[in-house]
Amino acid sequence: MAAPPPASSGAEPLVLVVGAGPVGLTAANLLGALGVRVLVVERHTTTSDEAKAISLDDESLRTLQLAGLDEAVYPIIVPGTGTRYYGVGGRPLVHARGTGDRRYGHPFKNPFAQPDLERVLRSALDRFPHVDVRFGTRLVELSQYPDRVWATVASGDGDTGEVTRQIEAAYVLGCDGGRSTVRGQLAVPMRGSSCPDDVWLVVDTLGDPHDERYGMHVGDPDRPLVIVPGREGRCRYEFRLRPGECAPGGAVPFGLVRDLLRPHRDITPEQVERSVAYTFHALLAERLREGRCFLLGDAAHMMPPFAGQGLNSGVRDAANLCWKVAEVLAGRAADPLLDTYDTERRPHAQAVIELSVRLGRIVMTTDHRRARVRDFCVRAALRSRRGRRYLTEMRYRPDTRVRDGAVVPATGPGEALVGTLLRQPSVLHGPGCTVTRLDDLLGPGWSLLGIGLSDEDWKTVAAAPLPDARRVDVVLGDRAPRAREGRAAVADADGELDAYLASLPGRLLLVRPDRLIAAVFTPGRADHVSRAFGRFLSPARPLTGTPGAAREERPRSGTSPTPAGAAPTGGPTPEPDSQGARK
Repeated sequence: MAAPPPASSGAEPLVLVVGAGPVGLTAANLLGALGVRVLVVERHTTTSDEAKAISLDDESLRTLQLAGLDEAVYPIIVPGTGTRYYGVGGRPLVHARGTGDRRYGHPFKNPFAQPDLERVLRSALDRFPHVDVRFGTRLVELSQYPDRVWATVASGDGDTGEVTRQIEAAYVLGCDGGRSTVRGQLAVPMRGSSCPDDVWLVVDTLGDPHDERYGMHVGDPDRPLVIVPGREGRCRYEFRLRPGECAPGGAVPFGLVRDLLRPHRDITPEQVERSVAYTFHALLAERLREGRCFLLGDAAHMMPPFAGQGLNSGVRDAANLCWKVAEVLAGRAADPLLDTYDTERRPHAQAVIELSVRLGRIVMTTDHRRARVRDFCVRAALRSRRGRRYLTEMRYRPDTRVRDGAVVPATGPGEALVGTLLRQPSVLHGPGCTVTRLDDLLGPGWSLLGIGLSDEDWKTVAAAPLPDARRVDVVLGDRAPRAREGRAAVADADGELDAYLASLPGRLLLVRPDRLIAAVFTPGRADHVSRAFGRFLSPARPLTGTPGAAREERPRSGTSPTPAGAAPTGGPTPEPDSQGARK
């Protein structure tokens, strides 16, 4: 007879984050800021010293702002850059800078070095006594039950050998990279394609003479090339290799690096921080949730680098999921809210993967005829205002937009805003009309913005059982913001707030903790919105336990027994190095 599941320790629910790369550390910071107990395990002994991801976008910086980290991150980025595109013969095509209005409160494109970011994110976790990080600890096995997950982890100090322990968790977040152990345990397949014959060489250099702030995509079919200058003399070069020059995953001869860099700079071996030949994948997990386990970052999706969205997609995963986990653990939301993680994130991840593949085929083609046609089409598009904005403002990047999930479709004015991210203009608030960023005023949690509402309108809204939200009066025009009992007030500081919301007087915006607009409605429709959210926000029974109690961990040998009545989810245990790159 199979052994029963281990008895619960009765302690406060814990979320296990597997992988301490940028996505896992971002998730841990978001959860920590929401008061959730977190344990992060990472098989490596410290944060990464490899500069894999190199660009954060405006959405990612906003997510880090929500975690209280933007001031710590700005010193390690090059804020507000863009990309210069070149065509056949290296002739300039277009300079893409992104949107210039900082619609989310941050610059559109921002190069950085991944080791710097990981150190900042790891140090920030020291703010939270309820977050623990354990390096040199690998996931061995997952066993899922209806009300919890038991995870077997292994660690060693080099003298006594490996010690295995069991960790009881309410939920598991798999942020452990492209060779994810969590994904393997869940037996979730990846769907898509790989490009084994499309080999690229990435070279990260030090002491680089480039003084450009902008990345350069050189679409010369003779040798497609990407150059991304970084901070303090760092620079990344990516070369499309020809057959026979270097095999993916193999040793990269310094002579090849030197020859490829010769048109751009002189190089010594000591100035090569990293060089690796690799191929691209365009893959998406078949599902992002399996029971109480979730996949994020490269564990969930992999894409070519040409859109600069690999890490940023993982940060979007964390932003979408973490507040939902916190709401369910607090008993304010029901389990179906967690299903919306897959519903909301997979379509956008697929769209970004497809964009990355298209950009690679168009911008980095080795076909001379296709390259000439590309150059002609780009120059023709630049002659029209619409085409110019599409290219120079990078409007080809899919915006975050949720059409199915924890949102309520609207009709009439404001319907286009539902499922989009709330913009973050500077606003005036308080008796002295202090200028602040909108998110800083809203704080964590739900927000309810009333645009030009009367006190009677607010009374009507108060009668509907909407999510517990910070209520904010949006004052249009030249009137000063004046807070009322139970409500903050904001007014336009620079023209952006009025331009954004002036067409919606008498309406409310229900804004989720991840700053996505969940509903736009009139006071008279508040009951309708409340009913629509009922299946997500009806209180679920929270996991019980003693707040702050230590989680029991029992040293183990061997593997866990098969539980009675609930077979553990997963497949064979991968090798220890199968977690791969952490992103």
